[in-house]
Amino acid sequence: MKRFLSVLAMLVAALQGFAQQANEVEMATDLRSSGKIYVVVIVVCVIFIGLILYLFSIDRRLKKIENRD
Repeated sequence: MKRFLSVLAMLVAALQGFAQQANEVEMATDLRSSGKIYVVVIVVCVIFIGLILYLFSIDRRLKKIENRD
């Protein structure tokens, strides 16, 4: 058990070291500075809303089929 905990602690320490070395993503900076990031966010939201509506319509159809039998 001690060995497992020590390996886990070293793994967490190594992951923190990698996380601190991460630089800012250049593409995101460019999109943010030009204002296009809002277009990306809106497109992602529209896709998620479309998926949710599609899943609800499938659920409604399945309920109708289940109640028919």
